[in-house]
Amino acid sequence: MNRKIVEPANIAISNLLPTKSRSLYDIAYNRFKKWCAEKNVQVYSENVLLAYFSENAKNYKSSTLWAQYSMVKSCLIIYDNIDISKFPKLIAFLKRTGDGYQVKKSKILTKSEIDRFLSSVDDKEFLMIKVGLFLGIAGACRTDELVNLTVDDIEDENVVRSQLARIPWKKIPSVVASYLKLPDVACYTGHCLRRSLATLLADAGVDITTIKRHAGWKSTTVAEGYVENSIENKTKIANQVLV
Repeated sequence: MNRKIVEPANIAISNLLPTKSRSLYDIAYNRFKKWCAEKNVQVYSENVLLAYFSENAKNYKSSTLWAQYSMVKSCLIIYDNIDISKFPKLIAFLKRTGDGYQVKKSKILTKSEIDRFLSSVDDKEFLMIKVGLFLGIAGACRTDELVNLTVDDIEDENVVRSQLARIPWKKIPSVVASYLKLPDVACYTGHCLRRSLATLLADAGVDITTIKRHAGWKSTTVAEGYVENSIENKTKIANQVLV
């Protein structure tokens, strides 16, 4: 095939996957390919996909299986021109894995809790936690984006850039919850910051389209799943009704 056609086509294909999470897609796809190689599989039929996800279902919860399915599906369409979304038995199997399963969502930090933490902690001890809290919520950063943050991502020379590596990104929510003596500290996971952001924006009356754009979500359903029906929002609505 003409090289002048192949190269632009390959570049276009490489840009079809989400830029921020492309590495995760490649990992999921390569894991599936490795499994197929070990099983001496050359044709990606519905039975092959059923066997693969059935084996994975022994070790992973339903939400993880669906995430893996989504990434493998995208890669198979792009790299192999195979659309596994047309495999009804596979879809039915994945739905069955979720029967009786309830997703455990991370707790959120309310605006008053965030304000209380920022205004009361000692900067000498918690400065980098405060910086991480601000970046995580205001910046709508995913956990992997925070973990991979480097000094090259910081433009403000006044920021203590050399301290970035010391920030325990995944533990920031639990550190804040522990300091504020909130119950169930372990429930403030790495997803807490993005869930808190989505909820704060929704409580402030920001429309779902703006929330999706700021946080990088394409699906309205996914974005809405991050919004917690907070006590503060319920109180605000109740006050509006009463007034």
